Amino acid sequence: MQLTLSQSTIRSFRPSDAASLMKHGGTYSVARNMNNIPHPYTLEDAEQWIAIASGGNPETRFAITVDDEVVGGIGVTLPASDRFGVSIHCAEIGYWLGESLWGRGIVSEALAALTEWAFTELRVVRLQAAVYARNPASARILEKAGYAFEGRLRARYFRDGEFIDGLQYAMVRLPG
Repeated sequence: MQLTLSQSTIRSFRPSDAASLMKHGGTYSVARNMNNIPHPYTLEDAEQWIAIASGGNPETRFAITVDDEVVGGIGVTLPASDRFGVSIHCAEIGYWLGESLWGRGIVSEALAALTEWAFTELRVVRLQAAVYARNPASARILEKAGYAFEGRLRARYFRDGEFIDGLQYAMVRLPG
């Protein structure tokens, strides 16, 4: 998959992306607000992530690139097998961007594009995201993309020795 936007491109990860993934995703300022990015973030971590992201069927985890260099990531997590089909229509969306590119609207544009892609291509009805309450910039990105605030999730996360509240956002697009 590839989506060309005004400032960036959303595309599949490639094995050659490991060094730039480590560079932009490996800073503490990025890792401190993410559940699944360790710090320090090694080249081996980047290579493992690329293998995981590239192996999805369907592929739902993508690189955000500027001048073909990975500067961020964005993706959708589909529900695990749902025996009764109760929540098969829901998915979680997440994103990150290297600190050197913050404040340029890159993630806002990428989130809007991937949201539309997920509703169209994956046929989900609900996309949701929970961000750390200490990260108001991430909450603004969701609001700017049209996601509605649904509530505060008290002590949702535990990172670096502290409990952190989550802010739950969602967008729903009913069929028909």
